[in-house]
Amino acid sequence: MDAAFTEEQDGMRRALREILGKRCGPDEVKAAVRTGAGYDRELWGVLSRQLGLPGIAIAAEYGGVGCGMGDLALVCEEAGRALLPSPLFATAGLVAPLVGGLGSGRQRSEVLPRIAAGGLTAALAVPGAVLGAALGLTGDNGGEWAGGGRAGGVQARPVDGGRWRLYGEVAQVLDGHSASLLVVAAHAGGFARSRILLFLVRGDARGVVRARRVGVDETRPQGVVQLRDVEGELLGDGEGVLPLLGRVGQGAAAMLAAEAVGAAGAVLDRTVEYVGAREQFGRAVGSFQALKHRLADLYVQVQAARSAAYYAAWDPEQGALALAQALEALRLTSGEAIQLHGGIGFTWEHEAHLYFKRAAGDELLFGPVHRLRGRAAQVAGLFREAVR
Repeated sequence: MDAAFTEEQDGMRRALREILGKRCGPDEVKAAVRTGAGYDRELWGVLSRQLGLPGIAIAAEYGGVGCGMGDLALVCEEAGRALLPSPLFATAGLVAPLVGGLGSGRQRSEVLPRIAAGGLTAALAVPGAVLGAALGLTGDNGGEWAGGGRAGGVQARPVDGGRWRLYGEVAQVLDGHSASLLVVAAHAGGFARSRILLFLVRGDARGVVRARRVGVDETRPQGVVQLRDVEGELLGDGEGVLPLLGRVGQGAAAMLAAEAVGAAGAVLDRTVEYVGAREQFGRAVGSFQALKHRLADLYVQVQAARSAAYYAAWDPEQGALALAQALEALRLTSGEAIQLHGGIGFTWEHEAHLYFKRAAGDELLFGPVHRLRGRAAQVAGLFREAVR
């Protein structure tokens, strides 16, 4: 493994940091999340046209850049630094690999080029507040996360001509209120022979009712999606859904880990800058030894999490473990930032709270740290019973 970034990757990082530095400061982030979409559509267009962000990991034959997870993780780290509200994770991290892995030739040709160009945003809708479980990050994603075929969630029934009708509700969908395309996980076959299939549903299809959902982290907007006898198109042939969801979950965890590391590094940098400028008893508070020790501990946490995130970008199977370490580093760093900013840090309007809520929101969405680590240990076989 070569951990050094190439000249091209360094150039991409600089270009992205420059754009976000000018157009995605704390005030711009707060303004963007209060729009109907939950993000700055104009900025998303710039990032799509100039840097090709949504198509970085999409194959060149479908209009993408054709880069690997390392490049995508680098982009996510810079996006995390600015807490960029955007459809990048839901569209490029979840839906694009599902369409690329399961979709028919026609479906890939219709969907992936539009995603790569930035003109199509998409969202993955799985029943219940169990996105981490569906992606295999907190447990076996064998299907119980969707209710095991019982009432609730989303149900699908076949109709004439190979068409399907979907009905049900998904209460927690990243970008679900604004995405142009929904990939919906639904039960088919009833309880006795239930299986989970994925369906493509247009966001503006008749019978689709959507609304913005209030969440802990405004920078990662969510929506409630109701499907009232909606027509859906089966993604692929219906085979291999659960294994692919697990593989997509590994890549998604690597992206989220990179985002969390970028956020933790940014909030630590701003805290160091603040304590270096704030004075007490005639000297900068950052010069006190106790604060130096606290900041040094945070620096070690962030650097260790960054190393884990980079390794997960190279080996996505380590994604859940890297995500656990990165979320813990972000939670600790943002919490200390609130403390070290003193009285101003405790005001709800201070930017440190944006980072703290990102850490809390991601743990609620993708699983608490202890469950992420527990699943990683289970997969690695650390909890196998001793052979007598």
